[in-house]
Amino acid sequence: MSISIAVLGTGIMGAAMARNLARAGLDVTVWNRTVERARPLEADGAIVVEMAADAVARADVVLTMLFDGPAVREVMEEAAPAMRQGAVWLQCTTVGVDEVPDFAALAQRHGVTFVDAPVLGTRAPAEAGQLTVLSAGPENVRATLAPVLEAVGSRTVWTGLDGASAASTRLKLVANSWVIAVSNAAGEMVALAQALGVDPRQFLDLIEGGPLDSGYLRAKAGLILDDALTPPSFSVAAAGKDAELIVAAATAHGVRLDGAEAAAERFARAVAAGYGNEDMAAAYRASAE
Repeated sequence: MSISIAVLGTGIMGAAMARNLARAGLDVTVWNRTVERARPLEADGAIVVEMAADAVARADVVLTMLFDGPAVREVMEEAAPAMRQGAVWLQCTTVGVDEVPDFAALAQRHGVTFVDAPVLGTRAPAEAGQLTVLSAGPENVRATLAPVLEAVGSRTVWTGLDGASAASTRLKLVANSWVIAVSNAAGEMVALAQALGVDPRQFLDLIEGGPLDSGYLRAKAGLILDDALTPPSFSVAAAGKDAELIVAAATAHGVRLDGAEAAAERFARAVAAGYGNEDMAAAYRASAE
């Protein structure tokens, strides 16, 4: 029997995930703060509702893919009381380490099982159902989640049995620290090359096939060089939010990350300059600010 799933948040990632869930034959209801942004999913068989509580009322699984932790808290404080006892909350938004235990406690108060499940991937892998899902939660819900995880991702990495431990969120922030570092390095390489009168592609040719080469470096540099920064795979604003989460987590554990601090400031300058909705590689533009 098909399970029922509610997707709360239909931005770049949430919409792609909801679409793949519907195409997999699951019973999908979606909610977005701006409801018109969710309407296109009706063509894929999803039911669009205007209230988050209505979306979750009959769901076996509730998937949250919102902008940040405060948005998750606000939406789920409204929606969680309407969830069925024993339902599963699959929390996929990238949030702060210290926010995860609070979400787990919120779920417990309402008789809901909490799974910490941020994802690795951007627009293209989300649309292709090729995300990597980092999951922490009890074994007794994994069979229920299997069709959901299979529809949205190509791989699920279970990091532990307790979602409240934030094991998956911790790993996600480590992964994102690398993603942000490489993306910013690509932008700075292009900016320096252009300032020195060097064709950035000459550098890419120089490192091709060697230990310095990187597919992600080429992808982000390519977006800049081809002026293909919209629509974003992952926006400057979202990357800036994640950079701040990384810095906060590091600081809380007695570690200073100079590169992540600089990246957060660089993303903030790019947002202030009006590039927040472009691909995160558009932080390259901050080199001229």
